[in-house]
Amino acid sequence: LGDDAASTLGVPIRATRVTAVVCAVLLTSTAVTLAGPIAFVGLGAPVLARLIAGRVRALRRHLFLVPAAGLLGALLILLADATLRAVQGADGAASIPTGVPTALLGSVVIVVLALRLRDTGQLRQPPHVRVAARSRRAFLLVVLGAVALLAGAALVAVLAGSLWLRTGDLALWVQGTAPDLIGQALDDRVPRVVAAVLAGAALGLAGCVVQGAVRNPLAEPGVLGITAGAGLGAAAVVTSGLSGGRPLLIAAAVATGLATFALIALLSWRGGFLPDRFVLIGIGCGYGLSSVTTFLLLRADPWNTPRIFTWLSGTTYGRTLPDVVPVAVALALALPVLLAMRNQLDLLAVDEDTPRIVGVRPVRTRLTALTIAAVLAALSVVAVGAVGFVGLVAPHLARSLVGTRHGRAIPVSMVLGGLLVCVADALGRTVVAPSQVPAGLMIALVGAPYFVWVLRKSRA
Repeated sequence: LGDDAASTLGVPIRATRVTAVVCAVLLTSTAVTLAGPIAFVGLGAPVLARLIAGRVRALRRHLFLVPAAGLLGALLILLADATLRAVQGADGAASIPTGVPTALLGSVVIVVLALRLRDTGQLRQPPHVRVAARSRRAFLLVVLGAVALLAGAALVAVLAGSLWLRTGDLALWVQGTAPDLIGQALDDRVPRVVAAVLAGAALGLAGCVVQGAVRNPLAEPGVLGITAGAGLGAAAVVTSGLSGGRPLLIAAAVATGLATFALIALLSWRGGFLPDRFVLIGIGCGYGLSSVTTFLLLRADPWNTPRIFTWLSGTTYGRTLPDVVPVAVALALALPVLLAMRNQLDLLAVDEDTPRIVGVRPVRTRLTALTIAAVLAALSVVAVGAVGFVGLVAPHLARSLVGTRHGRAIPVSMVLGGLLVCVADALGRTVVAPSQVPAGLMIALVGAPYFVWVLRKSRA
């Protein structure tokens, strides 16, 4: 009934909540030790129980609702396991975790619930950051400082590695007179640094647009379904044994990523393309596609799985300058379009009614902005693979420095996104040299704590 009503009736809110969470943790831990990590049963079973409670009045009390949810959870796992054995046979089912079909089921539940979602109106708020007005001089200082940091990071990234170089070596390489060893090192590093900077800029720009368009400070390009769809496409190419090499893998990843976004947009279109519905459908489809990717990897040749896992972790290894041309072209085309839409994006970030009052069509504007962000995120896959958190962290940092106006947040998000990926790639190549850590894993080490911090701040 809410904290106020419970407190009025004498319920010890904090003690009750802590006890319930401790019991939930113990139940989850013992379930994992018995059957491994099985996804979405904890979501699907209570949802089914509450749907049944709409027709069975007795289940509306937690005295009966809690055990009913437990029994339904057991039923879901039994059905998933039996279905898996019926489809794959006893031998085939033994090599596939039961969590794969339960994850598919859970993704369907999330999408169905999202389709039934109604507009939450004024409860949706724009990203909570400082919104004090800043002078043009302060904005220019931030931009110049960020660009200087990016230039310095790119220079260090080119010189750093298992073989540390000097700026004089770089000058010799530019002139074409560098020794073979130095030339080979720079031929490998320069395209990787360019790929990291451009892909990071694309992800930062896409994240800034997504957060403003859906009015969710925790949204990022992964919500568009690009990451999960691209991962599925790449896994399908690797596990199918098709010839074509890396160009085919990249083409399949980009195509499936954009197709996933198109499906999410089509499902979200019903009822006016509400931002809350779009985010939930994106999360549900993403988890479902990730479970299919897991299924393909489990059935793949063990010699090929390291390759796809490395790609899914996000890496610039083996990149060449032609690989980054699509990202550069997309940035050159998308940036002026999004800057021209900056006022419309500012209105979208307020609420659903204000844009209509001034003659802006929210649905068309939101779909256009998200489509551009989806293309940017998909093409960034060409340069660095599947990298997360950049589209979340860079826009937050940008808004904390220059405010929420998209005319200022967009360029700063791009520069900071390029800086993040560039630094992560350089650290991954030097921390455990001559071995390498994928850039996506290095970013996750920073992005995950930042995500938790943002959640804590949002409580205020």
